[in-house]
Amino acid sequence: MSEFLLTQVINYGAPLLGILVFIGGLGVPLPCTALVIAAGAFARQGILPWYTTAIISIVSVVIGDSLSYSIGYYSRDKVLQRFSGTPRWQQAEQSFQKWGFLSIFFSRFLVTAIALPVNLLSGTTRFPFKQFFVYDVLGEIVWIFGYGGLGYWFGSEWELVNEFLSNFGGLVLGLLIFGFGIRQVIKWQDHIKQKKVEA
Repeated sequence: MSEFLLTQVINYGAPLLGILVFIGGLGVPLPCTALVIAAGAFARQGILPWYTTAIISIVSVVIGDSLSYSIGYYSRDKVLQRFSGTPRWQQAEQSFQKWGFLSIFFSRFLVTAIALPVNLLSGTTRFPFKQFFVYDVLGEIVWIFGYGGLGYWFGSEWELVNEFLSNFGGLVLGLLIFGFGIRQVIKWQDHIKQKKVEA
């Protein structure tokens, strides 16, 4: 699929790349990061206009992110019917209100695999949209100009850059999951100790 999409981006230019990253912002699993890096390489070769492509891509992906935020926002009632009042949900909501801006910003470019869940959680927890929008835009600017810039810089070697960033993103995600698991184990042990004390 990646080769087919790359060929189409070469044929149809920035508008198609904008459509693809917009769809990616809605959560459809497309190789958007690879496309952005490749677009930078194509810009260096003169195939794509660099600034126009970057602006169209940023606007498109932010619209996609905003729509997925809206999906979370308007599905809040259904989520609350299932989880409202539970300690985990209350904790998640409080934590996201406090630290959500970091999740929003870094999931745009560092751990893109969790971008959609972060968008949905932002809406569901009623994280202020203005703040979501600001951190989303900042993160997507880093993604487009940072990753596209690497593609531009390395030119024909852009595939090596994509492979490295994919592996690095997977490593970061793995570390996050590992850290979350350790945190849950510690909480579980504390809960067991507290029950023993109360008994």
